[in-house]
Amino acid sequence: MIQGVEVKKLKVIPDERGLIMEILRSDDSFYKKFGQCYLSVVNPGAIKAWHFHKIQTDHFAVVKGMAKIVLYDARENSKTYKEINEFFSGEQNPCLLVIPPMVAHGMKGISIEPAYAINCPTELYNYNNPDEHRLDPFDSTIPYNWDLKHG
Repeated sequence: MIQGVEVKKLKVIPDERGLIMEILRSDDSFYKKFGQCYLSVVNPGAIKAWHFHKIQTDHFAVVKGMAKIVLYDARENSKTYKEINEFFSGEQNPCLLVIPPMVAHGMKGISIEPAYAINCPTELYNYNNPDEHRLDPFDSTIPYNWDLKHG
């Protein structure tokens, strides 16, 4: 696993009224601080990638549908430099991914309906100077193929 990435299995507590699922708690060992919380939706088969942050840590959970989330360690001083991790996150596998700065990430919708992801990053989005850096999903800098893998 990429150095600094953490996966927290999320506990779903259902009853006849519905369910509750805690995503991020201030007493989680990896919790640093709260910046903001937002929803990102990816349509079936669509790819939202690549992006990374220089300061911000993301806390990312798919809460509806399913998405393939891919991480790439772009930190030259990391023990896991250039490592790639894939996670299948959502209703069938509820988990929170902690994504450190300089780890490029993206997601692909893999369910028949849109996938809804909640992110609680450590920083506020700065509209004048965003900590948001992007690469094309098919940029050869990151050696990853987004195609469906058979087998």
